[in-house]
Amino acid sequence: MPIQPIRIFGDPVLRASARPVTTFDKELRTLVKDLTDTMLDAPGAGLAAPQLGISLRVFTYFVDGVVGHLVNPDLSLTDEQQDGPEGCLSLPGLRFDTKRAFGVVAKGFNMYGDPVTIEGTELLSRCIQHETDHLDGIIFIDRLDREQRKAALKAIREAEWGDGPVPAVKVSPHSTFGSAR
Repeated sequence: MPIQPIRIFGDPVLRASARPVTTFDKELRTLVKDLTDTMLDAPGAGLAAPQLGISLRVFTYFVDGVVGHLVNPDLSLTDEQQDGPEGCLSLPGLRFDTKRAFGVVAKGFNMYGDPVTIEGTELLSRCIQHETDHLDGIIFIDRLDREQRKAALKAIREAEWGDGPVPAVKVSPHSTFGSAR
């Protein structure tokens, strides 16, 4: 599958809540393949459909040598917290310490519509929370304290990609059920 362009901070699709997947068909499987190929090529630990301009609740991940995906995730988080560096393929080159739950139980579906449960701690937990945030229109810098967020916004303005025009919205090769932005 072809590698897809990743939407950069400032693109409105990154701020919209993605719609639940209702049809588990060949188009969804192609989307999961495109997400996986693009994530691995970038390389990244995760990639959500809105980062490819597709407003659907699906993401892929690559943590500790395991490649996976989750459709329509529902998360249960531990009370225990972790704080550590986090980055995003939609904010290239930027990393900031971000607080997240230490553990997660994520329930959802695979690309065939079969129920899936993923349990993880540390990096897997961080990745699942980060990618699920993308599905809700949340970017990790939204979770930073005031001082760190100010530093992040300054770094974005100074980044070579930060002062460019918002990327043009392209027509998705995947069915978006009328939800693409």
